Amino acid sequence: MKVRMTRRDVESMRLHAAEALPDECCGLLVGTVDPQGLRVLEVRRAANVWEGDRHRRFLIDPRLQLQAQRQARARGLDVVGAYHSHPEGPAVPSAFDKARAFAGFCHVIVTPPAGDGGGETRCWRFDEAGDEFVECSLEIEEDGGA
Repeated sequence: MKVRMTRRDVESMRLHAAEALPDECCGLLVGTVDPQGLRVLEVRRAANVWEGDRHRRFLIDPRLQLQAQRQARARGLDVVGAYHSHPEGPAVPSAFDKARAFAGFCHVIVTPPAGDGGGETRCWRFDEAGDEFVECSLEIEEDGGA
């Protein structure tokens, strides 16, 4: 599956990851699904409301998720995924991520920018049949992409 998003949205997630340190950040991805994959049109930050160790866990308030879904549908869009950070990397799903994954949903994991630059951004889709994450192709478009 291909996931398309703008460079601005990728940078927004990476910035959120850096600002949330030493904790994990999280948010929702709003967009569309088409035969070519997913197109992310909006990145919506969310507070990490996990009640325990936020350095290794995250939780998006279910009420915020419902509100975001309603707002997206009113605009002809959907919540197509979520993102969170791994403060100490890598941008690979953990066992905790697997236990909470939704099939067909885009799961983006970012690592905060390092001293020499960028951080890492990778997309995953949970395959229920195979009980595993499959990496998606991430296509980063310049702002206002095609």
